[in-house]
Amino acid sequence: MTAAIISGADTGRRHAIAPTGSPVLDVVIPVYNEETDLEPCIRRLHAYLVEQFPYSFRITVADNASTDDTLHVAERLSREFDDVEVRHLEEKGRGRALRAVWSTSDSPVLAYMDVDLSTDLAALGPLIAPLLSGHSDLAIGSRLARGARVVRGPKREFISRCYNLILRGTLAAKFSDAQCGFKAIRADVAERLLPHIQDTGWFFDTELLVLAQKAGLRIHEVPVDWIDDPDSSVNIVATATADLKGIARLTKATLTGQIPISGLREQLGRAPIQVQAPGVAPSLVRQLVRFAAIGVASTVAYLVLFLLLRTFTGAQAANLVALLVTAIGNTALNRRLTFGIRGRGGAGLHQFQGLVVFGLGLGLTSGALALLHTMTAPGLPLEITALVLANLAATVLRFLLLRGWVFRSSRRRPATEMES
Repeated sequence: MTAAIISGADTGRRHAIAPTGSPVLDVVIPVYNEETDLEPCIRRLHAYLVEQFPYSFRITVADNASTDDTLHVAERLSREFDDVEVRHLEEKGRGRALRAVWSTSDSPVLAYMDVDLSTDLAALGPLIAPLLSGHSDLAIGSRLARGARVVRGPKREFISRCYNLILRGTLAAKFSDAQCGFKAIRADVAERLLPHIQDTGWFFDTELLVLAQKAGLRIHEVPVDWIDDPDSSVNIVATATADLKGIARLTKATLTGQIPISGLREQLGRAPIQVQAPGVAPSLVRQLVRFAAIGVASTVAYLVLFLLLRTFTGAQAANLVALLVTAIGNTALNRRLTFGIRGRGGAGLHQFQGLVVFGLGLGLTSGALALLHTMTAPGLPLEITALVLANLAATVLRFLLLRGWVFRSSRRRPATEMES
């Protein structure tokens, strides 16, 4: 089958591909008893897509077992507009509607929005663009992200923020707004995730996002302008109760392995970033974590050596030997693990520079001991306390000097040269 490829920057991810004759974007509008709001929604959305969206599209009205005239309105609109289609379901549920349409759509990018169009449609382009280019896997509108402009009552604001705090605390969610009715997903990603989503109602969004995050997918957030619909028929209490039950179920499923997170990560997750370019430093966060772990181990080794040596020598001598031995080991470990420098090239220079840094640390700790002894006759516990505090200051100084001086020039050299 021939296909139309949507161009974009080469990010290492497959770009959106639409079979010839298929729309690039399929926007789903799930509805239940929305005979009044449906027509103005479709007309406004259709006009916007015709004028502003540069690719082919389809609007799919997913009728969730409406008991009023919603289905007839949708069918009349589909006869008027060639790119409007209708799917009728015999059971209610927003999640059920999205699953039914997304799992059978032939479009490479799938989206949905609420019928009230509370979200400004100007956010649709930024929502879809990173999916078309292959940069991101899902995209969500966020009312809580910086730059969003929201008009709604304090009750809904409070509930929304509390819900997202609960998600962060229980499921370690990193996305800011789970329930904004303005989302998009790549079809190949939806194909993998949908079979593992159980909820058929409002919790569907949260379950989708949590699974995507745990699978290592990139979720793009778009700050939106959002105006609350005062006539919304959503039952807040019932929805909140169902969401809490969903959180409990999803937490259990992820902890017990009922959901194959590792398998999804292998199929969909992005590989870790491998820094290859000369002069590009590894992640500062990763460096800090590894440096801290090595620092804790070095401090423990230092204290053990100090206590052993202190039994038959003075405090200053014990401090000197213990600090010297652990400084050599600390430099070697940080060289390999924290700053990723392999091979013997430059190791001698690094140890010499590390000894200079050691000298500064020695000055701090020895100075702390000397100051302590001039002020009082301290016992061993007070000496250890002073040394721990001085070592904390020396550790901060050591990291800054190792990163900014000792290993700085080596990071700029090609990897082949360092390993020669």
